[in-house]
Amino acid sequence: MPDQKSPFLNRVQEALRVRHYSIRTEKVYLDWTKRFILFHHKQHPENMAEKEVTEFLTHLAVKGKVAAATQNQALNALNFLYRHVLERPLSDIQAVRSKQSQKLPVVLTQTEVGLLLKQLDGHHWLAACLLYGSGLRLMECMRLRIMNLDFDHRAIYVINGKGAKDRIVTMPDELIVPLKRHMQSVKNTHIKDLKDGFGEVYLPNALARKYPDAGTQWAWQYLFPATKRSIDPHSGKAEKIRRHHLNESALQRAIKYSLRKANIHKPASCHTLRHSFATHLLERGADIRTVQEQLGHKDVRTTQIYTHVIQRGGNAVISPLGGVLQ
Repeated sequence: MPDQKSPFLNRVQEALRVRHYSIRTEKVYLDWTKRFILFHHKQHPENMAEKEVTEFLTHLAVKGKVAAATQNQALNALNFLYRHVLERPLSDIQAVRSKQSQKLPVVLTQTEVGLLLKQLDGHHWLAACLLYGSGLRLMECMRLRIMNLDFDHRAIYVINGKGAKDRIVTMPDELIVPLKRHMQSVKNTHIKDLKDGFGEVYLPNALARKYPDAGTQWAWQYLFPATKRSIDPHSGKAEKIRRHHLNESALQRAIKYSLRKANIHKPASCHTLRHSFATHLLERGADIRTVQEQLGHKDVRTTQIYTHVIQRGGNAVISPLGGVLQ
């Protein structure tokens, strides 16, 4: 949460809340705003403009050597600041740009995925199965609610995913029984929370005002609730004690630990399971447009990176070494 002694940062936060930005984006944009101000020796953004923004972004690329995605994130935060808070949209930013990386995604083989999943159990196993079996992003998985699961149509509804887009992804048949068993456990916890005077979850946008009782209803509960109740991160107020969704870092740690136990030495992560989902679908002959829809990519060119992964090394060029060693 921003410092209560900083009215300006509170203005930025209010502008983000009004436009329904996620709490993660809110924290990131507030952090970049503070870094921008500190970089210019605590000058107020109202007294700065394109020149100072250019200097800051150039510093990130030249001195900070940040990745292109990080520099773009900083630019997006400052564009928001000047457009929606100061109402002076930026123009003509001529900063030195960070070099775009050309790395191929890390992908696990199906055997490696199986070895990894064997090292997981409980809700960590189930969440990892959804990352690989449905191609979900980590936070899309963590934010799933009971209402997002459609067992009749074997579908999972991803609401307000990356880029504020909705999409429908496949629900693996193998997870139907484990999901229903897990949901019963979650429901038991929810019933106990209600008996204890809690049981209300955060509702997005203005739904809490429009439907005052919806937050306590079963359909709105998180599929992967946190193990403990805590202060609502959206309000920061002690009187708002809720059971938020499982912290993503818990699953990240479980995946890292399980990779070591499975003796998988690739630099893999939770997102690697999503990469593996896309690659294995294409290897099995899935149409690239179908894979694009499953992943929620806006541009098919983003999905096409996986066609390079499944090609034989070196664009299918056959090395002459074999003829020499025969």
